[in-house]
Amino acid sequence: MSHGKVTVSALQRMIDAGQGAAAADLVLKGGRFFDLVSGELVASDVAIVGDTIVATYGEFRGIREIDARGRIIVPGFIDTHLHVESSLLTPQEFDRCVLPHGVTTAICDPHEIANVLGTPAFDYMLTSSAEMIMDLRVQLSSCVPATHLETSGARIEADGIAPYMRHDKVIGLAEFMNFPGVLQKDPAVLAKLALFSGRHIDGHAPLLRGDRLNGYLAAGIRTDHECTTAAEALEKLSKGMTVLIREGSVSKDLHALAPILTERNSPFATFCTDDRNPLDIHEEGHLDYMIRTAISLGAPPIAAYRAASWSAARAFGLRDRGLVAPGWRADLVLLDDLEQCRVADVIAAGRPVDDALFATRTPVAPIGRNSLKARKVTASDFRAPGMGPSTAVMGVIPGRIITEKLTRSLPYRDGCRHIDLAQDVVKVAVVERHGKTSGQEGIGRGFVNGFGMQRGAIASSVGHDSHNITVVGADDADMAVAANRLSEIEGGFVVVQAGRVLAEIALPVAGLMSLTDFETVKNTLIPLRAAAKGLGVTLAEPFLQVAFLPLPVIPHLKITDMGMVDVDRLELIRD
Repeated sequence: MSHGKVTVSALQRMIDAGQGAAAADLVLKGGRFFDLVSGELVASDVAIVGDTIVATYGEFRGIREIDARGRIIVPGFIDTHLHVESSLLTPQEFDRCVLPHGVTTAICDPHEIANVLGTPAFDYMLTSSAEMIMDLRVQLSSCVPATHLETSGARIEADGIAPYMRHDKVIGLAEFMNFPGVLQKDPAVLAKLALFSGRHIDGHAPLLRGDRLNGYLAAGIRTDHECTTAAEALEKLSKGMTVLIREGSVSKDLHALAPILTERNSPFATFCTDDRNPLDIHEEGHLDYMIRTAISLGAPPIAAYRAASWSAARAFGLRDRGLVAPGWRADLVLLDDLEQCRVADVIAAGRPVDDALFATRTPVAPIGRNSLKARKVTASDFRAPGMGPSTAVMGVIPGRIITEKLTRSLPYRDGCRHIDLAQDVVKVAVVERHGKTSGQEGIGRGFVNGFGMQRGAIASSVGHDSHNITVVGADDADMAVAANRLSEIEGGFVVVQAGRVLAEIALPVAGLMSLTDFETVKNTLIPLRAAAKGLGVTLAEPFLQVAFLPLPVIPHLKITDMGMVDVDRLELIRD
């Protein structure tokens, strides 16, 4: 069960230490561990040799010993679906930010950076994974681009994915967002599914139910992180899916799905963040926050901790971790309180996590600099011509990435529609930033409800999944200033009012990630939120909410650089 190849001499040492005939490398002394089979708290030392637990149920000697009295030892937590890029951090800073919260394994899909840069994104993430303390596993991105209704920076077909399949950090095929393509038997889609037949394939199927769900699952897809109601989750569980309960900075499904997290269901449920930014991690936590919240909502502790470790490991074929037991990987979390999930210390592959351990990593050079190639825009680029006052409006639902398809009558003059603050309707636009369009092409224009914005504009180069520039604004000139400023700082988030930049954060790594440490990112997000609030914005996390407006695989109405998209029909709206 040890990570990687094991030598005969290492096996001999593990066997001797397990029997008490030799000292272990590390022993956690005098604590209790949470048995995820019986649900009992067991008073016992935990002995470790290398990266492997070798003994429980007893007292053991160690070359190094850690006092665990008063603490509870649980298996390391596994985040089953995230995009490192969406933390706004490089992989090594993500490691340093999240591992102290007990997340010893993370399963990432690099499709954000892959949609900007193509397969070099795989190389970057896999190189980074080798220089991290946590075990970062990679799912190969299935949807680059996500649909044909947007301009992406790259395209990856099955033959581009195949060379990476045998990498020891690769689990399988990442979230298959193009579920209409699956059901319509698109040849390029089927080629990717056939390539991974018999291996793990992640799902992504919001609101998919009934016979259409049957067809999707018949393709060999096994998981879903897009459930937003308990009824949807229970149907998917009953049809053999593992449900990944999600609680991120924008998508917050834990309260709705907590009722499914029972002792009976817990082997088929896991946790994921998909994604959380450093400020939310600082204020609330990561998977530790999900565990304590699930328990507070009535989930039995054994169900919550199973979902965070053993169930996650089983669902993704990581059969060496998820229990505190001999022969299992020594990814462990020491807690001061079980129900509150208060993390005191973390052991990653047998190594106590501290600053000295992080200092052993070799830095990985960033990629994707100067990737914003958008043309300079002016206020006139955001005019919204139309045939009359009535138009489709995107309705934002706080805490959800699903948007409503609304119809509103807006002020109409000179052949153009205009914002209506009384109806909380402002403009939204997407500007193509990969340098693949010219002239008046490459700008999609529309309207959005639900931001509360009264003035100014906010803009983001994080725009799932093609990561064009997305701007929400109550003033065309401010929208232009915000969009152009993003190009000047190589991407990021910007808040503008009356032609002046009030706050910004630069994300120069592919327009997605900061080159600074996570503490700096966290501290920079605070004035950004305050500046957005000063525009009247009422959303708790406006920037990541903006980032999901151009995602045309999430119902019901979205916007890309090509225009407003009716996601239910997967077609552009022409009005």
